[in-house]
Amino acid sequence: MSSAQAERDAAAMLPDGDVVALLLEQHAQIRGLFGEIAESQGEERKQAFDELRALLAVHEAAEELILRPVAEKTAGTREADARNEEEAEATKILKKLEDMDAGSTEFALLIAEFEQAVSAHAEHEEQEEFPAIVARCTVTQRRTMGDRLRKAEHLAPTHPHPKVAGKPNAVRMTGPFAAMMDKARDAIGR
Repeated sequence: MSSAQAERDAAAMLPDGDVVALLLEQHAQIRGLFGEIAESQGEERKQAFDELRALLAVHEAAEELILRPVAEKTAGTREADARNEEEAEATKILKKLEDMDAGSTEFALLIAEFEQAVSAHAEHEEQEEFPAIVARCTVTQRRTMGDRLRKAEHLAPTHPHPKVAGKPNAVRMTGPFAAMMDKARDAIGR
């Protein structure tokens, strides 16, 4: 993934509410959270991971529902399918990480490997999907997608659900129920 500042700079060049700008900003947040995890220990590391886990779960579900159908038309089916497959694999790893002790050596090794995979995934989006969407969708269309993305995020799960990840139709059908359960789980502390 490019630097967080470069992502923020690219997002700032796009119109307010643009779906690509919103996603670039989230990529910057994700990058920052990986940095916090690497630099922290104990409860701080767990809190940073929990924030990353929730952001990634919401981010990926929203991308699958809002961005991917448009990317399929603008960047091609093969590109969209590849990103969905990467997201499905990332969700499996995120679930493993969620079930691990954030202070363990195993967690540290897996989170470092996971960061590389997430970084490569984001680079593909930034180099393949996002330019195609900017080139082939009007500002109005991208703002509408941005509005839809924000709404989808409110209905998206906050924990990884590997069985539906990478399958937009499954996310569409189960996402709101899973989100409700996840938010209840978050509220009671597990």
